[in-house]
Amino acid sequence: MKPKRWRLVLAAVASAGAATVAFAVSAPADGTELRAPACADGTVVQTDRGPVCGLTADGLSSWLGVPYAAPPVGALRWEPPAPAPQWTETRQATERGSQCPQPQGLGPGSVNEDCLKLNIVRPQKVDAPLPVMVELHGGGFRLGGPSDGTHLVKNGGVLHVGVGYRLGLFGFLAHSGFGKNAGNYAIQDQQAALRWIQANIAKFGGDPKNVTIYGASAGGSSVCAHTASPTSKGLFHKGIAQSGEYNSLRGVDTMWQPQDCKAKLPTEAEAQAAGERFAKALGCADAACLRALPVQKLLDQGGNGIGPDRGTQGPVVDGRTLPLAPGEAFAKGQVNNVSIMHGVDRDEVQLRLANTPAEYQALVREQYGNVADEVLKLYPLERFPDPAPFIATRTIVADSNSVCPALLNDKRLARHIPVFAYQNDNPDPPPMFFVDATKPNGSYHINEAMFLSPFPNGPALTANQKAFGVQVTAQWTGFARTGNPTVDGTPLWSRFTDTDNAVMSLVPAGDSQLTREIAEQHHCGFWDRYTPFKR
Repeated sequence: MKPKRWRLVLAAVASAGAATVAFAVSAPADGTELRAPACADGTVVQTDRGPVCGLTADGLSSWLGVPYAAPPVGALRWEPPAPAPQWTETRQATERGSQCPQPQGLGPGSVNEDCLKLNIVRPQKVDAPLPVMVELHGGGFRLGGPSDGTHLVKNGGVLHVGVGYRLGLFGFLAHSGFGKNAGNYAIQDQQAALRWIQANIAKFGGDPKNVTIYGASAGGSSVCAHTASPTSKGLFHKGIAQSGEYNSLRGVDTMWQPQDCKAKLPTEAEAQAAGERFAKALGCADAACLRALPVQKLLDQGGNGIGPDRGTQGPVVDGRTLPLAPGEAFAKGQVNNVSIMHGVDRDEVQLRLANTPAEYQALVREQYGNVADEVLKLYPLERFPDPAPFIATRTIVADSNSVCPALLNDKRLARHIPVFAYQNDNPDPPPMFFVDATKPNGSYHINEAMFLSPFPNGPALTANQKAFGVQVTAQWTGFARTGNPTVDGTPLWSRFTDTDNAVMSLVPAGDSQLTREIAEQHHCGFWDRYTPFKR
């Protein structure tokens, strides 16, 4: 029997840092292998590595699974991305590439390292070069894959590129055997994809002089990384960082290693020490041993990323790709000359929440240590409606981990580059599968993503929520076109500046408006004292 092959068929938005991810279904039960669809006439494009052909359907053209770098296998595992091998015969680009190695969680998992591929979707008819939106997917840098991008293409008139990049240990492990600037292979993969776009996207109808990178959660953190990375200079022109601040403020995190736009990231020395522990746990003394191990064995040792022998599974201050953590680079003004849309959701949480007053006290003390008494005074339970413990911890976690750090990063960035700040205040979005629909989740983590990449058979939308989806789609794609999210059908969205801290409060029913009161409402004067890096 032939081995089964997984085929990506359904785009959805998932949690876990929270990825925009493609789900998979298995091959036919009889074990026969699925055949890739045949190419459509008139879709051959000559890239710098060789010709590809794609599909046309529903007014769109697509090229799927196009290699932008060589498979990072064997001696290329834990090396910077190498150029893809050249080919001469037309390559059939009609099937999405495999997700990069990852455990089960957002789908069946993957052990396929041949995953440095991208998917291109554009309107079938192109009259002029299209703005390019490059999706860097979320998933805590451990999980997921890009969405299909069709909604933004159909409704925003853009060319969409979804990028697969190395995840978890394969994307970030450092070890003395890998050299002195080890780690950050995932960020380097993203940069290799952006270089490929600069060299090739014009042939697909895109404008290489108008490239916007965007992503949610770890995708938002990726946008921050490229804004701070000197090796990303000139590779993109605009960025949209959605929910890129989500790590625990004080480092008591049961979900993710430090990785977000505000976090103090591991140094190269710390990451290499973690890599030595990881290798020792696997019985390896050198890089050759690690490179020879099966993917699944490495994934098993990596676990959920939390623990002393799990290795580094997030960005590293490696001295080359990231000389500084993004938050520190923002504070020091060491950023690329790009324009940024940047924001979070009002009720972001990536930690467990309380259900009783006792749990509320315990969780606050666990998360905030020696400042817990001050936190409890700022957020007394009697000020919250039932279920008060849940809503109070939700509010504290959101304010400390996301809302106030995002506002602080807005201030840091606005001294140097154009910033359009937002807060998603949508109070009642349809619940996605990773939230408990019986709880008052509010404007939960990355909930706007479902409006930017709707999935088939998704939740029914009210008229108010439909209007919200139309609005954010217009704002995101409008910013990609012009560098300004104020477009027809949307409210005036002013730049965030030193003298005018204007933040777009995104709400349904066409009621979005600018606000300048977030800092006071969310106790940011208090939380800023504990956010890493000086202003």
